[in-house]
Amino acid sequence: MKVSEHFTLKELVYSPTAIRNNITEQTSPPQEVIDNLILLAENVLEPIRKKFGVTVVSSAYRCPRLNSLVGGSKSSHHKLGMAVDINFGEDNHKLYKFVKENLKFTQLIWEYGTIKNPDWVHIAFDKDNLSMVETVIK
Repeated sequence: MKVSEHFTLKELVYSPTAIRNNITEQTSPPQEVIDNLILLAENVLEPIRKKFGVTVVSSAYRCPRLNSLVGGSKSSHHKLGMAVDINFGEDNHKLYKFVKENLKFTQLIWEYGTIKNPDWVHIAFDKDNLSMVETVIK
Protein backbone atom coordinates (compact mmCIF):
# COMPACT_ATOMS: atom_id res chain seq x y z
CA MET A 1 0.00 0.00 0.00
CA LYS A 2 1.36 3.42 -0.97
CA VAL A 3 1.07 6.12 1.68
CA SER A 4 2.43 8.80 -0.66
CA GLU A 5 3.93 9.10 -4.11
CA HIS A 6 7.31 7.60 -3.13
CA PHE A 7 6.70 5.76 0.17
CA THR A 8 4.89 2.56 1.07
CA LEU A 9 3.35 1.36 4.29
CA LYS A 10 5.68 -1.65 4.16
CA GLU A 11 8.81 0.49 4.38
CA LEU A 12 7.39 2.66 7.19
CA VAL A 13 6.58 -0.36 9.38
CA TYR A 14 9.69 -2.39 8.50
CA SER A 15 11.88 -3.36 11.45
CA PRO A 16 14.65 -5.99 11.52
CA THR A 17 14.30 -6.01 15.32
CA ALA A 18 10.59 -6.86 15.05
CA ILE A 19 11.39 -9.64 12.58
CA ARG A 20 14.12 -11.12 14.81
CA ASN A 21 11.80 -11.03 17.82
CA ASN A 22 8.68 -12.28 16.00
CA ILE A 23 6.70 -9.13 16.74
CA THR A 24 4.11 -9.76 14.05
CA GLU A 25 1.75 -6.91 15.04
CA GLN A 26 4.42 -4.48 13.80
CA THR A 27 3.33 -5.02 10.20
CA SER A 28 -0.42 -4.41 10.73
CA PRO A 29 -0.90 -1.05 12.40
CA PRO A 30 -4.38 0.28 13.19
CA GLN A 31 -6.01 2.67 10.70
CA GLU A 32 -5.30 5.69 12.92
CA VAL A 33 -1.58 4.93 12.67
CA ILE A 34 -1.82 4.49 8.89
CA ASP A 35 -3.56 7.87 8.66
CA ASN A 36 -0.73 9.44 10.66
CA LEU A 37 1.89 7.77 8.46
CA ILE A 38 0.19 9.24 5.40
CA LEU A 39 0.42 12.73 6.93
CA LEU A 40 4.06 12.11 7.92
CA ALA A 41 4.92 10.96 4.40
CA GLU A 42 3.14 13.86 2.70
CA ASN A 43 4.40 16.62 5.00
CA VAL A 44 7.89 15.42 5.91
CA LEU A 45 9.17 12.56 3.78
CA GLU A 46 8.07 13.78 0.35
CA PRO A 47 9.64 17.26 0.76
CA ILE A 48 12.86 15.61 2.00
CA ARG A 49 12.89 13.26 -0.97
CA LYS A 50 12.27 16.14 -3.37
CA LYS A 51 15.27 17.99 -1.91
CA PHE A 52 17.71 15.10 -1.37
CA GLY A 53 16.58 12.29 -3.66
CA VAL A 54 16.07 8.71 -2.52
CA THR A 55 15.39 8.68 1.21
CA VAL A 56 15.68 5.52 3.29
CA VAL A 57 13.79 5.50 6.56
CA SER A 58 15.64 3.82 9.43
CA SER A 59 12.62 3.87 11.76
CA ALA A 60 9.05 5.16 11.51
CA TYR A 61 6.12 3.32 13.12
CA ARG A 62 6.90 1.16 16.16
CA CYS A 63 4.15 -0.90 17.74
CA PRO A 64 4.13 -0.62 21.54
CA ARG A 65 5.96 -3.94 22.04
CA LEU A 66 8.73 -3.00 19.60
CA ASN A 67 9.03 0.49 21.06
CA SER A 68 9.48 -1.00 24.52
CA LEU A 69 12.01 -3.54 23.26
CA VAL A 70 14.22 -0.87 21.64
CA GLY A 71 14.01 1.37 24.72
CA GLY A 72 11.82 4.03 23.10
CA SER A 73 10.08 6.66 25.18
CA LYS A 74 6.67 5.69 26.56
CA SER A 75 5.31 8.84 24.91
CA SER A 76 7.13 8.24 21.61
CA HIS A 77 5.58 9.66 18.46
CA HIS A 78 6.83 6.50 16.72
CA LYS A 79 4.06 4.50 18.46
CA LEU A 80 1.47 6.73 16.79
CA GLY A 81 3.04 6.69 13.32
CA MET A 82 3.96 10.35 13.75
CA ALA A 83 7.77 10.12 13.75
CA VAL A 84 10.59 9.11 11.48
CA ASP A 85 14.33 8.64 11.94
CA ILE A 86 16.52 9.23 8.90
CA ASN A 87 20.25 8.69 8.50
CA PHE A 88 22.03 10.38 5.57
CA GLY A 89 25.44 9.67 7.08
CA GLU A 90 27.80 12.62 6.81
CA ASP A 91 24.96 14.79 5.44
CA ASN A 92 22.67 14.48 8.46
CA HIS A 93 23.46 18.09 9.38
CA LYS A 94 22.11 19.20 5.97
CA LEU A 95 18.91 17.24 6.55
CA TYR A 96 18.48 18.80 10.00
CA LYS A 97 19.02 22.32 8.61
CA PHE A 98 16.60 21.72 5.72
CA VAL A 99 13.82 20.50 8.02
CA LYS A 100 14.41 23.34 10.50
CA GLU A 101 14.29 26.01 7.80
CA ASN A 102 11.63 24.62 5.44
CA LEU A 103 9.16 22.25 7.09
CA LYS A 104 6.54 22.34 9.81
CA PHE A 105 7.16 19.77 12.54
CA THR A 106 6.27 18.89 16.08
CA GLN A 107 9.73 17.79 17.12
CA LEU A 108 13.15 17.85 15.48
CA ILE A 109 15.97 16.03 17.25
CA TRP A 110 19.69 16.08 16.50
CA GLU A 111 20.41 12.55 17.75
CA TYR A 112 23.86 12.05 19.28
CA GLY A 113 26.86 12.40 16.94
CA THR A 114 29.07 15.48 17.11
CA ILE A 115 28.57 19.24 17.08
CA LYS A 116 29.01 19.06 13.29
CA ASN A 117 26.80 16.08 12.41
CA PRO A 118 24.19 14.00 14.26
CA ASP A 119 24.16 10.21 14.02
CA TRP A 120 20.58 10.50 12.69
CA VAL A 121 17.71 12.98 12.59
CA HIS A 122 14.36 12.37 14.31
CA ILE A 123 11.36 14.28 12.96
CA ALA A 124 7.87 14.12 14.49
CA PHE A 125 4.77 15.49 12.76
CA ASP A 126 1.46 15.84 14.60
CA LYS A 127 -0.93 18.00 12.56
CA ASP A 128 -2.60 19.12 15.80
CA ASN A 129 0.64 20.20 17.47
CA LEU A 130 3.16 21.86 15.17
CA SER A 131 5.15 23.34 18.05
CA MET A 132 8.47 23.09 16.16
CA VAL A 133 10.50 22.02 19.20
CA GLU A 134 14.18 21.37 18.58
CA THR A 135 16.31 19.15 20.81
CA VAL A 136 19.91 17.98 20.79
CA ILE A 137 20.67 14.62 22.40
CA LYS A 138 24.31 13.95 23.15
